[in-house]
Amino acid sequence: MQDFIRFLLRIGLRLLKVQVSFDVEQDKLPTKAIYISNHTSWLDPIILFAYLPNSPFFLLHPKLYRNKWIKFFLGHAHKTEFNYMDPANIKKVIQLVNHDRSIVMFPEGMMTDNGDMMKIYEAPVIIADRTDAPFIPIWISGAEFSLFSDTSGTVPHRPFPKIRVKVSKPQKIVVNEALKKNRDYLKDQTYMMLNQLRFDVRFKGNVALFKKLVRTSKLYGKVSLFERRAILEDIKRTPQTYMDIIVKSHLLGAKFALMTEDKENVGVILPNSIENVITFFALSAYNRVPVMLNFSLGAKLILSMCKTATVKNIITSKAFIQKAKLEETIDALCKEGICIRFLEDIVATVKLKDKIKAYFAYKTKRVPVEQDPEDAAVILFTSGSDGAPKAVVLSHSNIYSNVVQTSCVAQLNLQDLLFNALPMFHSFGLTIGTLFPILTGAKLFLFPSPLQYRTITELLYELKATMMIATDTFYKVYARLSHPYDFRKIRLCIAGAEGVKEDTRNLMAERLGVMLLEGYGTTECSPLLTINTLLFNKYGTLGKLVPGIEYRLDDVEGIEKAKELVVKGPNIMKGYIMPENPGVLVPVKDGWYHTGDVVEVDDLGFIKLVDRVKRFAKIGGEMISLTAVENNAKEIDKSEAFKCVAVALPHPKKGEQIVLVSNNSDLTRKDFIDYVGKNGLSELYVPSVLLYKEEFPVFATGKADKITLKKWASEQVKG
Repeated sequence: MQDFIRFLLRIGLRLLKVQVSFDVEQDKLPTKAIYISNHTSWLDPIILFAYLPNSPFFLLHPKLYRNKWIKFFLGHAHKTEFNYMDPANIKKVIQLVNHDRSIVMFPEGMMTDNGDMMKIYEAPVIIADRTDAPFIPIWISGAEFSLFSDTSGTVPHRPFPKIRVKVSKPQKIVVNEALKKNRDYLKDQTYMMLNQLRFDVRFKGNVALFKKLVRTSKLYGKVSLFERRAILEDIKRTPQTYMDIIVKSHLLGAKFALMTEDKENVGVILPNSIENVITFFALSAYNRVPVMLNFSLGAKLILSMCKTATVKNIITSKAFIQKAKLEETIDALCKEGICIRFLEDIVATVKLKDKIKAYFAYKTKRVPVEQDPEDAAVILFTSGSDGAPKAVVLSHSNIYSNVVQTSCVAQLNLQDLLFNALPMFHSFGLTIGTLFPILTGAKLFLFPSPLQYRTITELLYELKATMMIATDTFYKVYARLSHPYDFRKIRLCIAGAEGVKEDTRNLMAERLGVMLLEGYGTTECSPLLTINTLLFNKYGTLGKLVPGIEYRLDDVEGIEKAKELVVKGPNIMKGYIMPENPGVLVPVKDGWYHTGDVVEVDDLGFIKLVDRVKRFAKIGGEMISLTAVENNAKEIDKSEAFKCVAVALPHPKKGEQIVLVSNNSDLTRKDFIDYVGKNGLSELYVPSVLLYKEEFPVFATGKADKITLKKWASEQVKG
């Protein structure tokens, strides 16, 4: 009877567009196993009952077990009410599995109410450890869009969404004996396995960025049959829908195509704005590569960037050039033969027929050029060791994989609005602050500068923003100047680009009631590599690696405990273009990227940043941490206004010497000698030279510009 009911259910589920795939042939799946699945809707146990082999035993949360539809459709299934926190329930299940039975568990306990994974219970790992049964992870996607889910208001619902079920291969769980009593560790084993499967399923739809934009529009573009969602806004306060963005991308992209060559690298000098977003997608749609130029660096470095990336055309705006006072920069670029294209002039050439053509392209979901996801999607810049900007080439696959990785640890929904004031020429501002919300259906508000502190906090209050990205430097000021109610709706506050200081985190928590989540990444990694989340968070660490990343720890000469983090994954750049060899891509060797960061990884997988490989000075054969020298200085001068940066400069006898630049003119070497003596430290941690500088150079993100500072210190020491 059970087989007949399963047969009828499979027929009905196929009509509901349900597709189930197995990584292993069903007859080869073990009879003794623990199926673990995410929980998206009332349909989940019904689908699994219809398709899973060996008639598994279903362990259902009491609320799910009592549901009348579950009782009706699973009337002939083996099932029981299961409390994930009850030791007696767990003991009975262990006995059941030990009798060579397979079971189905939903480790979240309850259905998701926002489309994301909920908290995870430790019961599945306890059962697996005591029965030696393998896990078989299952990921269900699409059911959260159905009328049978609890996600109303956070995810768009449709009568018959496509539902995909992925049944992975069996995986053995090896539990660390020393951590068996650590509940966080036990939960993490299940969470990381499901999260990795979630990434694998989502990233299999790897597409070029404009094509992904079109698909996202289809899924999230409408509120109702005649109403479209506004998803993008800036300080001009003219909200844009997906239709607006796509139609305008077609309009501008077609014009750009007449001015440039296929696959040409095209410079972009624009602030955080709707125009910048549309320019990015317009170039991308027509197979041009946006080169995001940091307009704050001055004409000399911008010209260096253009030469490195072989930029012949730059797109900008007359209004922005005038407001940012970049006329001299533009003149200098023109003198070097670079053609400046103003958006105002281009828009003036748009005719009615162009608008009609662009609208029909939107309605037919047409993509102008079918692009290989591995093709270059954007070029960003990062400073070289000598300060000359080197180009980082990121593919569509790199960017999109990082968007997916981010969505697996910080998923947004229809109720979310992300506020971003970090520039789009910065990888954090581009991928996480701009493309992540747009390509996942959330709203985005772009602000041109993170320095307008009071305006930003007022906007957070007015817009009811739920997510924000910034750096430690800016968060500290926002926390001081804002009213506690300004952050009342914020649920995700992510800090990146620089380390989060303890006083900043405490200030955010105490004054605003906000948990500051620290993330870490590099431009070369698109950028996100690790992040603390609401589910797994440990102060003082960078969090855990996002799914899809392999890593290894390489020894660093002279450093014993910590090691250099080396990573591999789909988000790792295509390669560099070096200033000394313009236009020539230098790919990453074997796909492994050396971060240059010295880290420690604890038993729970949290990564702690110790220092940069380049942030060490080698003195008399000993490796001395420049960060440690800076921390010592901050212990000597504990005033809030104190700033310092330690740099390593060549020394004729010792190899290198430490030079400390600070804004305290009274600081002396004797202060350091006394400090290291009292604290049992080597005198190698005493700076050879102390320099005074009142104002420190910073990047547009607020992060200290140590390259420029090192050049200045070198000139002072030589002088």
